[in-house]
Amino acid sequence: MNEQDVRERLRAVEDPDLGDDIVTLGLVNSVEIDDEEIRIDLALGAPYSPTETGMANAVREALGDLDRRIDLSASVDRGVSEEEDPLPNVRNVIAVASGKGGVGKSTIAVNIAAGLSRLGARVGLFDADVYGPNVPRMLDADESPQATEEDEIIPVEKYGMKLMSMDFLVGKDDPVIFRGPMVDNVLTQLWSDVLWGTLDYMIVDLPPGTGDTQLTMLQRVPVSGAVIVTTPQEVALDDARKGLRMFGRHETPVLGIVENMSTFVCPDCGGSHDIFGSGGGHDFADETDMPFLGEVPLDPSVREGGDSGEPLVLDDESATGDAFREIAANTANMQGIIHRKRQSDSRTTPDQAAKADQTDEESQAEQ
Repeated sequence: MNEQDVRERLRAVEDPDLGDDIVTLGLVNSVEIDDEEIRIDLALGAPYSPTETGMANAVREALGDLDRRIDLSASVDRGVSEEEDPLPNVRNVIAVASGKGGVGKSTIAVNIAAGLSRLGARVGLFDADVYGPNVPRMLDADESPQATEEDEIIPVEKYGMKLMSMDFLVGKDDPVIFRGPMVDNVLTQLWSDVLWGTLDYMIVDLPPGTGDTQLTMLQRVPVSGAVIVTTPQEVALDDARKGLRMFGRHETPVLGIVENMSTFVCPDCGGSHDIFGSGGGHDFADETDMPFLGEVPLDPSVREGGDSGEPLVLDDESATGDAFREIAANTANMQGIIHRKRQSDSRTTPDQAAKADQTDEESQAEQ
């Protein structure tokens, strides 16, 4: 058994999104073999995403009859050097954004983060809405962060997530009155001085709009993906388009669109009511050729979960919780696609070179 034999077996493992096997796509970074173990490093960058978990399991199955342990690791090039990265131990930074307030962006951010943590991922949740932080209430997190002797901040932990919010650092009812440069300084300090540890995902709840906080983050932090939250109504969609263009100008991948406050089903009569319109998020995703990550109905239990500090995504008996779980899974899956496609596009494997040569020969023959 040598490296080539292992790679031949791995040709049986398909990437369901990129439409080819992982060897041809260049997703096998390295293969090392000794008498007891086969060590394989794969270009998988979205830990605990259902798709990449399935691919890793398929790799184990492809090699399962060998008399060696299978040790899998995963690594992707994030496109920034460790010296320049303010968050070198965070594998994915996902911004949750909206063009306007009142669309439930923080609710979506909290439930995506809690949903990923529920899958087993190491998750941080950063409430970057300096002027209107809501995350601590939504997670019933009322303790204060501690500090080390080196004045580094130890984040609060809740539901397996590490949390940081401006709300922890000011009085409960005190307004935050900052000008732009102060926002820049505070956010930079919270990113660099917090002991986040090693995280698979950091979910960042951005304030609404396209202001100082968004620009500071996009300029200072290697954001690996963004989620745009909207409601079905046209007023929200108009502003969501502005948020989408903001990320495009900074070459930040948008993972997809979430529609919040979709159809309301009356608990008394069972009738459906499109209070904020219908299908706007779907249409927006189609219009911009973006993935549609899912929709959340207008459900009183969402408000109740936010007020009580119990994210609905953790409620296995809730149909609306299912919607949040689907959105969390789709977000992770899309982040994985972004990484794997970038990795594949940056490499020319022997198979790809052979296919390119064959295409050139066929083209010349036709001419």
